[in-house]
Amino acid sequence: MTTLALLQDKNILVLGLGATGLSCARFLTSQNVDFVVNDSRQKPPGVARLKQLNNKIQLISGCWDVDAIANADLIIASPGVDINLPEIVNNRKAGSELIGDVELFCQLSNCKVIAVTGSNGKSTVVSILAHLAEYCELDAALAGNIGLPVLDVVNEAKDFVILELSSFQLETMTSMQAVAATILNISDDHLDRHQTIENYAQIKHKIFSQSKRRVITREQDLSQPITQFTTDVSFGLDNPDEGHFGIADVAGIRYLCFGDTSLVACNQLPIVGKHNELNCLAALALGYCAGWPIDKMVKGLASFEGLDHRCKQVDSGDDIVWVNDSKATNIGATLAAIDGLASSHHKLILIAGGDGKGANFNELKPALAHVDHLVTLGKDGPQIAALKADSIQVATLQEAVTASRKLANTGDMVLLSPACASIDMFNNYMQRGDMFIEAIREAS
Repeated sequence: MTTLALLQDKNILVLGLGATGLSCARFLTSQNVDFVVNDSRQKPPGVARLKQLNNKIQLISGCWDVDAIANADLIIASPGVDINLPEIVNNRKAGSELIGDVELFCQLSNCKVIAVTGSNGKSTVVSILAHLAEYCELDAALAGNIGLPVLDVVNEAKDFVILELSSFQLETMTSMQAVAATILNISDDHLDRHQTIENYAQIKHKIFSQSKRRVITREQDLSQPITQFTTDVSFGLDNPDEGHFGIADVAGIRYLCFGDTSLVACNQLPIVGKHNELNCLAALALGYCAGWPIDKMVKGLASFEGLDHRCKQVDSGDDIVWVNDSKATNIGATLAAIDGLASSHHKLILIAGGDGKGANFNELKPALAHVDHLVTLGKDGPQIAALKADSIQVATLQEAVTASRKLANTGDMVLLSPACASIDMFNNYMQRGDMFIEAIREAS
């Protein structure tokens, strides 16, 4: 179906005027298609840019407009818009279509897609894939929940488009035909929107029905499809069977392996921790399913530098190991960080807290046994502090750094891994991480 055939003679409504809504407006304008934009905020952040793009576009702000919703044949909702809101559900007309920008991309593009979802690690995995694609001399675009807005590359002739997909994006997707896809893991996240872990998992599993080959973790039953196929490729921290990826002990050294073939020693990987070993294995498995050469991918791993705010060591100028994992916005991410970084060779001091988005923090309690000191802050900091005796509660990130420095000796590790969103105190997790770094260096 051509772009115009899909969009012509339809009343089109774009819900949300953030980065995604603007990319939709940019694409629709390029196709000379009329549309309306609706945002519930009185002053959406993209108003000025929308006017520069097309000053003829009708913008309705300050509420979800039930008349605009009722009039629309095609609704393109931004990921941040809860499509289950009564204003949307109760006012859509029969036969109208509600999709997101990624679904629109999938309906329009013939490009090969590699798709990654999961509660944690997906940004790392897709970034590894983008790096490996470049090393393998493939022209790949990184898009979706990270990188470029996906509609910005809909008309580009790429070898691959690597998509990081959130549950919000998967919720409106049915047409993707990925060459390979995976669910890395599933843990409590976004339950304020999805209500139950079962509903959240069901949405995540939509990725497998829209993929030709499935990459499956062996580490968690919840992330595995009920029925498995001979074309599936799995990854895990145990010894792999032939045709699968895992970890094997070779003369006392742990190696990433493909079947019984050793690929690279874990201590030679550029990113540390068991969770990052899994991330590397997942990326290799996805690339393998897409037809990329394993030997080149393994060589390419050595030059991957990791992501900011994701288990990244801070250059502090003191004798303490400070780790910025501000991107750990849910419990699963913090559990992975503790598991990957706790050691008998140093004390581990954890800074956690923020907006838990309705999560059950009791899941953290077993892991906190491996934490020597707990410092909490933010809206749900008291709930986390209650899980460990002698926890320290503070009001600001600067106070958390000061308290942690008093607790740490030479060689000890201080880990900022909040297990919470940042919106109660910061603009986003990046600002939180930057302020953590700034507080460390100011006090050094």
